[in-house]
Amino acid sequence: MAMHGKRILIRLVNKATGSYYVTVKNPKNTTDKLRLKKYDKKTRRIEEFVEDKIK
Repeated sequence: MAMHGKRILIRLVNKATGSYYVTVKNPKNTTDKLRLKKYDKKTRRIEEFVEDKIK
């Protein structure tokens, strides 16, 4: 994935199942943690995913 500017890689994690997505965000524009509703493959439902650091 090509990185441009100040964007950083983050993980969106579902705390209940441990499923995650990897995406980028611009911390200058989005200062708080992301909370997105996305499809969880393990439960086959739309669940809430919360931003976490990539280890």
